[in-house]
Amino acid sequence: MCQRKRIEVVAAIIRDDEGRIFATQRGYGEWKDWWEFPGGKIEPGESRQQALQREIREELAAEIEVGELLRTIDYDYPAFHLTMHCFLCRLDGEVKLLEHEAAQWLAPNELQSVRWLPVDEAVIADLNK
Repeated sequence: MCQRKRIEVVAAIIRDDEGRIFATQRGYGEWKDWWEFPGGKIEPGESRQQALQREIREELAAEIEVGELLRTIDYDYPAFHLTMHCFLCRLDGEVKLLEHEAAQWLAPNELQSVRWLPVDEAVIADLNK
């Protein structure tokens, strides 16, 4: 039996003082134009929190405070198995989009107004509880 490729990533669930969630739109690849929480792959030797801070610097030219782990999601995409560790975060300052096509702050009742990546849908369900 063929072993599926496994990818482990971290994601920032960034909330502002009004309870809105920061969402980013992919500008490349198979999932172009779909929305996601910013983040990315963990590099060797990094903690999950360090990886998340680095990814936010690379994608948004910003600093974040990494808070508690909201949840870890395992999701099977057709080509690979994804494990995503989702952390509640606070943004420190302004963002500059370096990799994404667009971004917006969404109130809890607006979260379904964009087309989220499949793995992010489970997080949306948690945020709406």
